[in-house]
Amino acid sequence: MKRALPQDTDLLGSISAIKRAAKTALKLARKTHTPCYVVKDGTIINTAERLKKVAESD
Repeated sequence: MKRALPQDTDLLGSISAIKRAAKTALKLARKTHTPCYVVKDGTIINTAERLKKVAESD
């Protein structure tokens, strides 16, 4: 299922901007050893800690 683009021009770049902001926040959290929380399927997850565990298991 393909999503329709927003009709409002202010919203057209919002998804990309949110993704860039999230990537920057995660990068800062890793650098400063602080948590980076996101909500996934209604559950709060510390993304920085989760990615750290994945990296350690490799």
